[in-house]
Order: sequence, then C-alpha cells, then structure tokens
Amino acid sequence: FFFLLAFPSWTMAGEAKAKKAAKALATGTKSKRSKKIRKSTKFHRPKTLVLQREPKYSRRSVPRVNKLDQYQILKYPLTTESAMKKIEDNNTLVFIVDTRASKSKITEAVRRMYEIKTAKVNTLIRPDGLKKAYVRLTTDYDALDVANKIGII
Repeated sequence: FFFLLAFPSWTMAGEAKAKKAAKALATGTKSKRSKKIRKSTKFHRPKTLVLQREPKYSRRSVPRVNKLDQYQILKYPLTTESAMKKIEDNNTLVFIVDTRASKSKITEAVRRMYEIKTAKVNTLIRPDGLKKAYVRLTTDYDALDVANKIGII
C-alpha cells in the first residue's frame, strides 16, 4: 500500500516503456529483410519525371529566317528547245530550282509565285549539280499562257 502511494500510476507506464526500450535495444527493432532476387543481368535506371524546359529568356536574339522561300526555291525557268516542246505538248513548265527543295515545296512555290495549280512535279539533278523541275499544270491552266505571263516566250 505504501508502495502505491509513493509511486503514482504514471511511473508504472514509464517502467513498462523503459522495459520495452531495453528489449528493443538488446534484440533490435528491424527484422531481417529478404533480399530482392534479380532475374536480369542488366540494371535499368527507373524512369523519373522529365519536365519541359521553360527558359526565362530566348537564347536566340533574332528568330530564324526561312532560307527556302518561294523566291529562293524557284531560281529561273528554262528556255531550251526541249523545254519549249514540253510547254507546247505536255502543258509542263521547266524550272531550275534549289537542290534542297522538295517536290511539295516546289508545288507551293509555283502556286504562290504564279497563282497556278500543279498536277504533278518531276525532278532530277543534272550532271552540273543543278536541280531541274518539270511542273505539270492542271487542265484548268495553259502552260503557254503562263509562259507568256512569266516572260519565257
């Protein structure tokens, strides 16, 4: 009875806590973990979040200028005899174009420059390194009229 009066009830809880801590210190709190079995010889780093760049300012002072506009693509029309024959017989205009220009770019350039629609574009690179484009016009347009407008004939 005297013992209970001398030590309040909260000391009993503290004593139990101390015993638990002593046991944990002796045995350790972590139980042994099983080792992960690797079935592959390769180690791939885990994929993490990749955020898109948001620069504070542009690293380029002036925006890039399109080097291949319609004036750069179409260099000049050809006026050889064979080119004239193509104009008369096949409804086709013949141009020397930039070597980097694709068929779709040539079509777009002709449409912008002369306001005509093309049916088909054939290209070849000549032995001297220049690219030649045969631009076939749709039936709505006459190559002779367009050639006159351009100033070939």
